[in-house]
Amino acid sequence: MDLHVFSLLLFLFLPLSLYSPTATAVAIATTDNDTAALILFRSQTDLHGTLLSNWTLPSNTTTACSVSWTGVNCTNGRVTALILPSLNLRGPIDSLSSLDQLRHLDLRHNRLNGTLTPLTHCLNLKLIYLSNNDFSGEIPPEISSLHRLLRLDLSDNNLEGPIPSELSNLTRLLTLRLQDNALIGPIPKELNSLSQLKTLNLSNNELYGDVPQNLYKRFGQKSFAGNSGLCGISPLPQCSFTGGQGPSISSQTVPSNPTQFPATAPIEGSLKNSRKGLSNGAMVGIIVASAVGFLVITSFLVAYCCGRYSRDGSSIGGSESGKRRSSYSSEKRVYANNGGADSDGTTATDKSKLVFFDRRKQFELEELLRASAEMLGKGSLGTVYKAVLDDGCTVAVKRLKDANPCSRKEFEQYMDVIGKLKHPNIVKLRAYYYAKEEKLLVYDYMPNGSLHSLLHGNRGPGRIPLDWTTRISLVLGAARGIAKIHEEYASSRIPHGNVKSTNVLLDKNGVACISDFGLSLLLNPVHAIARLGGYKAPEQAEIKRLSQKSDVYSFGVLLLEVLTGKAPSQYPSPSRPRMDQEEEQPVDLPKWVRSVVRDEWTAEVFDSELLRYKNIEEELVSMLHVAMACVVPQPEKRPTMSEVAKLIEEIRVEQSPLGEDYDESRNSMSPSVATTDQDAVVGAY
Repeated sequence: MDLHVFSLLLFLFLPLSLYSPTATAVAIATTDNDTAALILFRSQTDLHGTLLSNWTLPSNTTTACSVSWTGVNCTNGRVTALILPSLNLRGPIDSLSSLDQLRHLDLRHNRLNGTLTPLTHCLNLKLIYLSNNDFSGEIPPEISSLHRLLRLDLSDNNLEGPIPSELSNLTRLLTLRLQDNALIGPIPKELNSLSQLKTLNLSNNELYGDVPQNLYKRFGQKSFAGNSGLCGISPLPQCSFTGGQGPSISSQTVPSNPTQFPATAPIEGSLKNSRKGLSNGAMVGIIVASAVGFLVITSFLVAYCCGRYSRDGSSIGGSESGKRRSSYSSEKRVYANNGGADSDGTTATDKSKLVFFDRRKQFELEELLRASAEMLGKGSLGTVYKAVLDDGCTVAVKRLKDANPCSRKEFEQYMDVIGKLKHPNIVKLRAYYYAKEEKLLVYDYMPNGSLHSLLHGNRGPGRIPLDWTTRISLVLGAARGIAKIHEEYASSRIPHGNVKSTNVLLDKNGVACISDFGLSLLLNPVHAIARLGGYKAPEQAEIKRLSQKSDVYSFGVLLLEVLTGKAPSQYPSPSRPRMDQEEEQPVDLPKWVRSVVRDEWTAEVFDSELLRYKNIEEELVSMLHVAMACVVPQPEKRPTMSEVAKLIEEIRVEQSPLGEDYDESRNSMSPSVATTDQDAVVGAY
C-alpha cells in the first residue's frame, strides 16, 4: 500500500478506535494516531526530503514510538517531544494539533508558516521553541489554556496584533520571548502578575504606550528596545498621551481601516439635498459629460503607460551613463521572450513574484522594476543598485551575473540559508526573485557606507580621521555578525566566505553590519576562492575550499587593516629602505606586521591617525595580539569567532582621549555620518 494512502487511512479511521472498550485498544489507537499526525506533518513540511530516510513505516505494526525517528521522543507509547530545529521545514503545523501528550516542541530555525492556533489543542505542552520561522497572524488568546507551559519562544516570526492579556494566566511561565515580530499595541499590565517569569523580551516590535514600571525594573531596557512608541520610566521618553491608546495623531499613521476615518454622514446629507434641486435633464447632462471626460482621461493614461513601458524596455540604463533612472528593464524583456515556462519549470506566474522573508513592508516585483534606481557598483558576483520605491522606501538590489547555474530548488535552499538569519550585525536579505535568466537579491539599504571607505577614503590633507573608539566598535559589530553565522551553522560548517572591509557596512545608526553572507554557496569552491575578494587564508591554496577557520584568518587581516590603516597588499616592506612609490613591492599584510614586530618597530605598525590619541597604547597592543592570533598559519590554532568577539569586548574603550597635539578643529568621524562615496558599497551585499 502506498505510504501516503496508508498515512491518510491511519489519520482518518484510527481515531474511531478510541471508543474501543479495552484500555489496550485505546493505547494502540492513540499511538497510531500520533504516527499518522507525524507522517502528515512530514508530508506537508519536509519538501526537501530531510526526514524521508528515517520517518518510514517498514511494517504495518511500526509506529513512531516503536522505532527511533529523528527528533521524536516517546513516553509510554505516546509522542511527548518533537525536536526538529534547523531542517529547512516549510509549511503549516496544523497536523500537530492531535498530539495531546506533547510536552516539548522545538521547531526553531525553519520556514514553518501559518498560525499558532493548532498548538492551543496540545494542552500538555511545557516547552515551545518556534523562533526564526514565518508564523503569522495573532498570538491566539487560547494559548493561555496551556497551564503547564514553562517556556514560550515565538521570536523572529511575522506575528501581528496585540499581546494577549490572557498570557497572565500562564502562572508557571519562566520564559517569554516575543521579540522581532510585528506586534502592535500596549504592553498588557496583567503580565506583572507572572511572578515566576525570569526572561522577558518584547524588543523590535511596534508596541506603544506606557511600559509597566514593575516589568521595566525587573527586565531592563533591552527587553523593550526597538519599540519607538513606548514611553514611561527614564531613559524612555515621557508619556505625552493618556489611556495607553497609542501615540498622538500627529505622530501616528492612521491604519487603512474604514472605521478609522471621520464620519461622512453630514457630507452625504448635503450632497443628497443638492441633488434634489437638479432637474432630470441636468442630471443626464452631468452623467454624459462625466463619461466622456472619463474616457478621454483613460485614453491618455493608457497611451502614457504604454509609451513608458516601451521606453523602459529599451535599455537598463537611463541618463548619467546608466547610473541613474535604471528600471531593471532587461527583466521585462525576459517575460516577453519566454512567455510560458523555462526549462527549469519556472512559470510565468512564478516570475511575477518576489519571495519575501518578512511579511512587513512587502511590495510587488513591478514596483521594484519601475523604482528609481542608482547603480552603486559592480562586484565579482553582480551589480548593486540603490532602488527607491514608490512609497519612498529604499532597498539595495543585487543582480547576480552567471553565478548560479543551479536549479530553482537548489537556489531556494541557498536563499533559505541566507534569508532566515536575523541579527543586528548582519545585513538582512529581505527578498529574492528567481528566473532562469535573471536573479535578484533585495537587501536592507545601508546608508552610511563601509568600513573600507571610512579607513581609506580621502587620505591626506583635509581628511576627517577615524577615531579609535569608532574603529573598535565597528570591528566588534563585524565580529559579532560573523560569530552568529558560525554558531548558527556550526553543524554544517557554512562560512561567510568573503570577509573584507568593503563588506562591513554601516546602517542608519552607524552600527556595523556584515554583508555578502552566503553568496559563496552559489559557486563551486574553486570558483568561490578565485572570484570572491575576501582576504584569503594560506591553506586555501591547497584545500581549494572556504571554511569557518579561513573566515577567522580573513577577520584577522581586517583587524590589521584597522590597526595599520593600510589596505592589504598595498604597502612596502619595512625591511627595505623606503624608496619611491614605483619601486615599492606589495607584500602580505600579516607578514609585514610580523616583520615589524620581530624587528621591534612595533610603533610603526599602527596608523598615524591612532597615534594622535593618548593612553590607548595598551588597547592597541591588545587588539594587535587578537589579530595575530587570528592569522596564525595553522587553522586549528586560530580562535573561534565567538572567542574573538569576547576578546574585543574585554578591551573595548568608551572614548578616544585626544593627545595634546591633536587638532580639535578636525573632529573625528562618527559612524552615523553618511558618506557619498560610491565605492563604499561596490564590493558589498
